[in-house]
Amino acid sequence: MPEGDTVRQAASRLHTALAGKVLTLSDLRVPRYATADLTGRAVLDVTPRGKHLLTRIEGGLTLHSHLRMDGSWKVYETGRRWSGGPAHQIRAVLGTADRTAVGYRLPVLELLRTTDEARAVGHLGPDLLGPDWNPGKALENLLRDPDRPLGEALLDQRNLAGIGNVYKSELCFLLGVTPWLPVGTLPGDRAAQLPLLAKKLLEFNRDRPARVTTGRRDQNLFVYGRALRPCLRCATPIRSANQGDASRERPTYWCPRCQTGPAPSPDGHHTPTAHRHTGYATREPGRRHR
Repeated sequence: MPEGDTVRQAASRLHTALAGKVLTLSDLRVPRYATADLTGRAVLDVTPRGKHLLTRIEGGLTLHSHLRMDGSWKVYETGRRWSGGPAHQIRAVLGTADRTAVGYRLPVLELLRTTDEARAVGHLGPDLLGPDWNPGKALENLLRDPDRPLGEALLDQRNLAGIGNVYKSELCFLLGVTPWLPVGTLPGDRAAQLPLLAKKLLEFNRDRPARVTTGRRDQNLFVYGRALRPCLRCATPIRSANQGDASRERPTYWCPRCQTGPAPSPDGHHTPTAHRHTGYATREPGRRHR
């Protein structure tokens, strides 16, 4: 599932393959750009912005793409078979003399002038892995709507850019609160640590093929994807439920013993619960602990 760290890895692969080289193949397989031809132009750079990719091309053009849930860019040596999915899932092909980048299942693909990039990414909050990162501004953005559930606030890229569903669940676990806790009720010390902890997690994983939040060799993640399996701290079965409005529901995971705060009822509404709190710790990722 693409999040800020995996998008940055994709940008690095694309930049290495394309930057400084002239395009010999250009195929944008969306109706609006079906006749666009970028061949003969050099790729200047590929830059990530939150979960967005900006491929800047000679002549003042930018190819903007977003991976959403299951989009991907694959890079192949010239002449190699493309194996990222069936042909009907291909949305973009950019080729040079020795490499070809193929975009699969891209839900967002648009060609715009580089001077208009703000139209695509100007709404984003501070980028956790970008040069504009500002933890104070990120926290200010998160607290602007104090009644909003923490999990939803973390996913809102206007607050801070780069957190997806995996990090949402893992951050809430590390902070010892449920994703349904109103963000304005997050205790002050934890609120102050939230953007710093998010930064640590993404920095730690920015170059890793497998995302790790636990620092353990036997299990990479504390709660995400572990429904009904025992919590790594207290052995209570991990719970899962959808979070968000009907059009943007996301599977969410939490430990009902280690995390305090509201939890969803069977009808989908969240209600206060009185879980026993066992304390929390914002341990650095990668540090082995029991």
